[in-house]
Amino acid sequence: MNFNKEKFKEVLHYIICKCGDENNAEKGVLYKLLYFSDFNFFELYEKSLTGESYRKLVHGPSPVHFDLAIYELVNKEKVNVSTKNISLKRVMYTSLKEPTMNFNDNELFVINDVIDDLSYMNAKQISEYSHGDMPLRATEDRDIIDYGFVFYRNPKYVKRHYDESD
Repeated sequence: MNFNKEKFKEVLHYIICKCGDENNAEKGVLYKLLYFSDFNFFELYEKSLTGESYRKLVHGPSPVHFDLAIYELVNKEKVNVSTKNISLKRVMYTSLKEPTMNFNDNELFVINDVIDDLSYMNAKQISEYSHGDMPLRATEDRDIIDYGFVFYRNPKYVKRHYDESD
């Protein structure tokens, strides 16, 4: 799968823009929103939205190029990074500019669907939720998650609905 850095940055910036006002655009949540955007898109259209690779870590899927994308978005003054100390240090992101919207209707639908379904969760909740998804469950710790496992999801995670006559 070919990684599309510009598309990944656009999706990341868009999610930050949509979730930053909810005070939920923290690193762990963004990881999962990106993962579900990519993997749900793959399930529906059999191709990756961004081509990003995700590694299985203790708290769930982690995009390999996240730090690079954030660095570039911050340098172009599109995103701001801040930390909040509540009980644990939280790295938060806010959008400083409107994101580029080079999304087709299908891409925008999937991203917005993920935001609508999952962005209300905090980092702990979305981490626990991600651990139930078959691609993550079928992957060894620290390995890259295979997109193909989306076709073995349990009904709670399925986005593609098959015709009964198939």
